[in-house]
Amino acid sequence: MTDVLVPGGRDVRGRLDEPDEAPAGVVVACPPHPQHGGSRSDQRLVAVSETLREAGVACLRFDYGEWDEGRGEREDVRNAVRWADDRYDRVGLFGYSFGASQALLAAADVDRPLAGVAALAPTESLGPELDATAALAHVDAPTLVLYGERDTTVNWGPVVERVRERGDETVALPADHFFLGTREEIARNVRTFFAERLGTG
Repeated sequence: MTDVLVPGGRDVRGRLDEPDEAPAGVVVACPPHPQHGGSRSDQRLVAVSETLREAGVACLRFDYGEWDEGRGEREDVRNAVRWADDRYDRVGLFGYSFGASQALLAAADVDRPLAGVAALAPTESLGPELDATAALAHVDAPTLVLYGERDTTVNWGPVVERVRERGDETVALPADHFFLGTREEIARNVRTFFAERLGTG
């Protein structure tokens, strides 16, 4: 594990988990809402990172900079993608909850190519000019959305519907927003999705 300072004018720090052999690519992992305790240590992000590492894929888990109503956090994701793209041949993007919506928003207009985007429990919008559902119209990368069938914390329905209309992948899980007891299944699905697109599958 390596500590990373993501450049871009905000204090964005991360942890890079790499496999023992040279990685096939990297996945940038976006945490849930920072004002609700979301951080790079979130157990869903850690589970995904560990599983990716076993598949030969690096994972950058980071903390957002100072709270900025979602706008600065979107730029944090973009900057993390840029940092990763400067160092790896292929880059994927993953996020959970607030981070899932941020991943979709950043994927819509980041100036670097993405191998794929996986979003766990995204909500349709984070506020004005932060409409994750609308952003999907501008996401060129293959997309996977995982959601809890009993999740009443976020409004994932419009995102799932739009992803299905695009012909991309969705996975329904028998869980609420916290996904207790399903983290291994989440990690397995995300690993399969990225392994195919980062050249390890």
